[in-house]
Amino acid sequence: MTKIPSWMIVIIPGMLAVLGGSAISAPDKYTVQVPGGLSFSEFKGYEDWQSVSVSKTDHAFALILANPTMIDAYRAGIPDNGKPFPDGSKMAKIHWKPEKSAEAPDPTTAVPGTLLNVDFMERDSKRFADSGGWGWAAFKTPRPTRSRPPPKLTSRRRRTTPKCGFACHTIVQTKDYVFTAYPRR
Repeated sequence: MTKIPSWMIVIIPGMLAVLGGSAISAPDKYTVQVPGGLSFSEFKGYEDWQSVSVSKTDHAFALILANPTMIDAYRAGIPDNGKPFPDGSKMAKIHWKPEKSAEAPDPTTAVPGTLLNVDFMERDSKRFADSGGWGWAAFKTPRPTRSRPPPKLTSRRRRTTPKCGFACHTIVQTKDYVFTAYPRR
C-alpha cells in the first residue's frame, strides 16, 4: 500500500474547499436581471427553442432562437402580414466568438467558440407599453481571470433597462421591432 505524503493530506482538502466554495458561490445565470426589467429566469429553457436564423460578423457568430409562441406567429405570417407578435413571444440571440473548425476540411469554416453574451427580447404589451410592447435584456459573459473561474453570465452594465434595444429596433418598427425574418424552410 502506498503512503500518502503528509503535505498532500493538508493541501488537497484545502484546495478542494477553495475550489468548491468558488463553484458554489459563483452566480447562477438564472439569478441575473436587468434592473427593473427582464431576468434571465424568464427565459429558462431557451436552449431548447427552435432556431430562426443565424448571423455572423467578424467578431461574433450568433444563433437566434424563438419560443413556440413566436414560432407559431412567424408561421402565421407575422410580421409580414402587418400584425404584431402576440404577448408571450420571446427570442434569444446567443453570441459566440468565431473559431476555425479543427475538423472541417475547409480551413475557413467558422464555428462557435467562446460564449460572449446572450440577448433576449420579450413581447408584453402592458409591461413594456412605452417601448413598442417589447422588453430587451443583454447578458454578457465576463472575461475570465486567473482569480475567477470559468465565465458566468451577468447583466451588461451599459444596457441597464428593459428598453435597451428599443432605440436600435425602431428602424424595424413596421416589422413589430423584430430584425430577424423567418426564412423559408
